[in-house]
Amino acid sequence: MSRLRITLVKSGIGYAEDQKRTLTALGFKRLNQSVVLEDSYAVRGMIQKVRHLVKVEEAN
Repeated sequence: MSRLRITLVKSGIGYAEDQKRTLTALGFKRLNQSVVLEDSYAVRGMIQKVRHLVKVEEAN
């Protein structure tokens, strides 16, 4: 299964509380942090919810 590298490029401050909780669920603690997660429908759904705050690329 492929993996995704997700980078937080914009702060969640000023956005809805559910979007902030989604960032926490993805594993983000600070700006410009990257996390590598398995590509799944659940992760894709969370990325879709906060797509304006993150950058997604395929990890090797």
